[in-house]
Amino acid sequence: MNLPNKITLSRIAIVPIFMLFVVPLPKELTESTLLAFIAPQIRALRVFIEVYGNYIAAIIFIIASSTDGVDGYIARKRKQITKLGKLLDPIADKLLVTAALVALVDRNELTSWAAMIIIGRDLIVTGLRLVAAGEGQVISASIWGKIKTITQMVAIVAILLDNFPIRYITSINFAAYAMLIALAATIYSGIDYFVRNIHVLDFKNNNF
Repeated sequence: MNLPNKITLSRIAIVPIFMLFVVPLPKELTESTLLAFIAPQIRALRVFIEVYGNYIAAIIFIIASSTDGVDGYIARKRKQITKLGKLLDPIADKLLVTAALVALVDRNELTSWAAMIIIGRDLIVTGLRLVAAGEGQVISASIWGKIKTITQMVAIVAILLDNFPIRYITSINFAAYAMLIALAATIYSGIDYFVRNIHVLDFKNNNF
């Protein structure tokens, strides 16, 4: 397995670790009689996650998000593009963000509408890319796609950190405004992406 694919797989493998810190361990696990022999260790881990979990999750999210595209860049530079890489790369790109959104909705720190807008946009774009790939076309990312990614990253980290350290500077709910900006960028980038590449669908030569 080449280096780009190893990087991609590592980005996927880090998602369960991220979830471990962003979602508290269920009480059913900490109070399970089957795990009574390690109950003190489980309770200690739960407390640790409750105190430091958000900070660790934010660091994991920042690192993983920052390396988004590194595997693809290396694959192109070294001419190591593989079918496995083409399959795993878009999965790795979206899996961490989706996991974060689902976790934040579960924690009542994000509305399901916001999560669905972001996830829905990514599904539509991924579908369009698959259609283009089937026609032998490659759709490149736009500047708005990059802006969307950055704004989503900032918003999710701000929510995870509960506006730390900005809350010590101002009472403004930075995370809420950051998510609004991320949603606006998500919607606009999705529309821009669709309009620029609508020719891929070739409506004129298809019967509906």
